[in-house]
This record gives sequence, C-alpha cells and structure tokens, in this order.
Amino acid sequence: MELVTATTPLELLERHFGYKSFRPLQQDVIDHVLGGADAVVLMPTGGGKSLCYQVPALALDGLTVVISPLIALMKDQVQALQGNGVPAAFLNSSLEFNEERLVQQQLKQSALKLLYVSPERLFQQGFLDELSALGSGVSLFAVDEAHCISSWGHSFRPEYKQLHVLKQRFPNVPVVALTATADRTVRGDIAASLGLDRPRVFISSFDRPNLSLAVLPGQDRWKAIERIVGRHAGKCGIIYCNSRAGAEKLALKLQGIGVKAAYYHAKLEPEERSRVQDDFIQGKLHIICATIAFGMGIDKSDVRFVIHYNMPGTVEGYYQEIGRAGRDGKPAETILFYSYADVQTHVHFAQEIDDPRYREVVMAKLDRMKEYAEAQVCRRTILLSYFSEATTAPCGNCDVCKDPPKYFDGTVLAQKALSAVVRAKEQLALSVLVDVLKGTYSPEVKEKELFLIKTFGAGGDTSAFAWVLFLQQFIQLGLLEVDYRDHHHLKLSAAGRAVLNGEREVRLVTPETIKERQERPKLRRDPSVNDGASSSADLLSVLKDLRRTIAKEIAKPAYIVFSDATLLDMAERRPRTLYEFRLVNGVGDHKAGLYADRFLAAIKAHSR
Repeated sequence: MELVTATTPLELLERHFGYKSFRPLQQDVIDHVLGGADAVVLMPTGGGKSLCYQVPALALDGLTVVISPLIALMKDQVQALQGNGVPAAFLNSSLEFNEERLVQQQLKQSALKLLYVSPERLFQQGFLDELSALGSGVSLFAVDEAHCISSWGHSFRPEYKQLHVLKQRFPNVPVVALTATADRTVRGDIAASLGLDRPRVFISSFDRPNLSLAVLPGQDRWKAIERIVGRHAGKCGIIYCNSRAGAEKLALKLQGIGVKAAYYHAKLEPEERSRVQDDFIQGKLHIICATIAFGMGIDKSDVRFVIHYNMPGTVEGYYQEIGRAGRDGKPAETILFYSYADVQTHVHFAQEIDDPRYREVVMAKLDRMKEYAEAQVCRRTILLSYFSEATTAPCGNCDVCKDPPKYFDGTVLAQKALSAVVRAKEQLALSVLVDVLKGTYSPEVKEKELFLIKTFGAGGDTSAFAWVLFLQQFIQLGLLEVDYRDHHHLKLSAAGRAVLNGEREVRLVTPETIKERQERPKLRRDPSVNDGASSSADLLSVLKDLRRTIAKEIAKPAYIVFSDATLLDMAERRPRTLYEFRLVNGVGDHKAGLYADRFLAAIKAHSR
C-alpha cells in the first residue's frame, strides 16, 4: 500500500471537495487508515463519515471498495464524486448489462479510485477473484452502514455476516467499518464479526445542539402539525409515518391546505421515487411524508424540522432520522408523537419474529424507545448516554428542559443501586437488581446467592415500582448501560463510577411527579424555532435558480452542482474573483473550473 504522491489529506480535501478543514475526528481516522490499520468509526448522521474513506482512496495507490446495502445512496455518492472529478462507479442490481460491462472494463484498466458494491454483488461468484487479480490491487475496504452486521442492532442484514471473508482473502488490506448508529454492544459485534485486527474505535460526538427535541401526545396530531408547518411556511421538513397508507393520506391532507407536499415509500416506482427525492432536494417540494425508506444519504442541509407521526421502534432509528434536520448547523426542531397504539403496533411485529433471541433484543430496544418518549429527564442526555457519550448538564433545548419537573437529590439512591451492580460483578438484569435492593428472596437471588452481598436489602424502604422508575432514570442519565449480548445485564459507566465515588450528584424525579406530568390533559407547549433567516436570501434564491438550470443541462440532481450549504456560504461571501470563489466552502478545483464563470456573473448581476 503506497501513497500516490506526497499530497497531504488536507490538500486532497480542499482540491477535490472544496473544504478548508476537517471536522472533528476525520483527520484522525484518515491518518489511522493510511497507516494500514483497521478501524470502527461511529459518527452521527451528517458528521462526514464518507470522507473518512474517500480521502484515503485518493491518497492510496489502488482501488477502494465500499460495501453498502443502500442502492440509492451508492448512486448519489458516485454522482457526487464524479461531480468533484473523482473516478468512481458502482455495481449493484440496478445496472443494465451494458452499464455493468463498462464498469468491469474500467476496473480492469485501473481507471477507478472508488467502487461501491452491494454485499450481494460482492459475493457473486468470481468477483472476489477479479478483485484479487487487479493490476493496481485493492488498497482499502470500507463497510458502510456497519451496524447491519450485528444481530443486536436495529437493522440486521444476514448477508453482512459473510463480510469476515474480506480479512481472510485480503489480510493485508485495511478495513474501516462506519456507522451512524451503534450502541456499545453493536460496536463490539462489528469488530468481532468482521474479524478486524486490533481495530481502533473512533467515536465522534453525537451532540447536535441546534436540534430542539420534543415529544407530544398522539392525540390531535393534525392540529399540532398545522401549527408546526405554519411556523415553517415555505421551509423544508420531513414527516415519518409507519405505513405507506399513512404517508399518502397525510401528504394529500397537507396539499389540501396549500402545502407543497408529496409522499415517498418503497412501493413507488423507482422513477417516481427519484422524481420526488430530486424535487425535494431542489426545493420544489417543501414537505415529504415518508416511511423509513426515505432519507438515507440525502444531501440536503436546510431541513428545518423532522416530525415522527408514529414512534419508531428503536432509539438508533429515531436518532438517525432526526439527524436529517439542521445539517447546516442552524436551528431546527424535531417532534415525536407518542401513543400507546404505536407501542402495540411494534409489539405485534416483534411477536412475529421467529428467532427468540432476536425477538428479545427487539423488545428490549422498544422499551428503551418507550422510556425516551415517557422520560422526565433531559432528552438530549438520554440520547447521548445511549451512545455512551457522557454529559453533565441539561441541554436547555428540549421540552423537558424548557418545562422542567421538580427534582430531588437522588445521589444516595443511585449509590445504593450502583454499589449493588458492582458487588454482583455486573451480572444483574434490571428486575433482579430491584429484588436485591428490596431484599426479596426471588429464585434467581437464591440461586446466585445474591443475598450475601452487602447491599442486599439496602433499598427496602423504597417501593419496587419506584426502584424501576429510578433505575430507568439511571440508564437515561448514562450511569448504567444495558449489555444486550450479556443477557441484558447492567454495566457501570464512567459517569456511574463517578457517582459511586462521590464525585457527582444525581437529580431524580419522583414517581408521583412522573405520573402527574404524563397524565396532563393538555398538549405540551410546542417548541418555537428561530431559524435566523439570512440577509442574503434574495441572492441565495438567484443562485439556486442557476443551480437548477445547470442541473437540467447536465441531467443530474441539483446537489451534484453545489450543496445548499455551499450556496449559502457563496451568498454570504459574494465572491468577485476566481480566487475568492475557490474560498467558498465546498468549491474544489474541479467545480471551480466548471461553474465559476456562471456563478460569478450571477453574483455580479445581482449586486448591480
């Protein structure tokens, strides 16, 4: 594995992608991969995962193979790379025979730097042999959406289990596994299932402070949606529904009040799906009502709100979907409608799963999602702790923080519970921990002789019901983590150890307060969002029109020309020369050569 030139990763980033600096962790991951080592990379949606293998692909001599389960995402990323002057292609079931033959020729001629393949195509007979026989060789494997490899995750795909063959067939080629959603259990499973060689795990911050978080009761959803859409008039949003019929019905209802809305789901014809997606990206549509089939890899930075009409089944899925809001860093809001009926729908689907172990995991993750929706502690703290990221203060930008309950000092209660976990060598599930704290001689307590530990019965003056609610809060606060691989046993986190050592206090909400707040008859106050409209809005509109014109001329989606974030930066900078145009965030050498004259002329004409 050799570097093509002495060009640095930062120079490659600026030359091909037009960015002047890396985001947090990107440089570290790239340097690690260029050193020939394996890695597991956990970055939130919009965090820039793709650059962690695209930049090394440009620096290394040979081919980078990207394995992805998302056919639509492959096409989008390849088009974006080609738009930046990077030789890239994809192989999957969507290609015609002649198109696939052309890619095969490019491979044999070593004319590609990146090749995206579906796992099914990767294991097609003889394809791994073809990769082995390449003159330039394979320099890097990137496994995208790596959580799909884990049966403990929220989107398990059995075909991903075969990917351990990569390290067996290509032992000297580094593998980087990337995902936006994986708890501690799934992260460990990714490395083990791929057979990675002492991989380094990179975890970026999952904190998106520009996103407000709110949960509203499931009653009167339409009235709440009308208010939300009204305060974001003319702005873009996504509403996720759990059924195709629900998405279609809601889109028609929005159209009935004059909103530019459409629906998107897997049963639409491919051409119709592409049209809806492109219209949304280009701003012709303002709201998409969609199932979870929509959004993967969408490069649209100005989504101002994401609404979940129905509750998702996992925290991972929920976090991934709200992550499509506010990718430009400006304020955006996320709203989850919660109802008992949605919970029962997920329970019904879970009961139809044949594999009892997988069914148990699905139900456990549903419980965590349900706890999030019912929680009376800072919602951002819950999300961050789910991904093992510690936080010490409430966020101030969720509905619980804006209307906080009454808290009491629960440090001693927490220390009793955490001490019991430690003394039982972290081998207690939640229900058994309650038995230990209450001093109950249950069958498992007797079998494991848990009545011998010092904290047995230490919480006997607190009801079992209250202990369950307190333990849920300890999990939500990140003091304890659930290890799904180890029989759902509770593990102490670094934050929990700090509480146990008397270095941190714990604030809790009483069961009575939780019940009172959950039974409030009125809707909780909708969070208002001030999206800080740009003073360059008129010029931005002109630039978007020009982008749309160019996109039609080259028969590509608008974001292939420039992203919304790039046009916004351009409108604010108002470059007058080619040099100034190159300084715009997202403008590389290739695109400057293609489009500078026309965009500079448009800016000059507008200035007059």
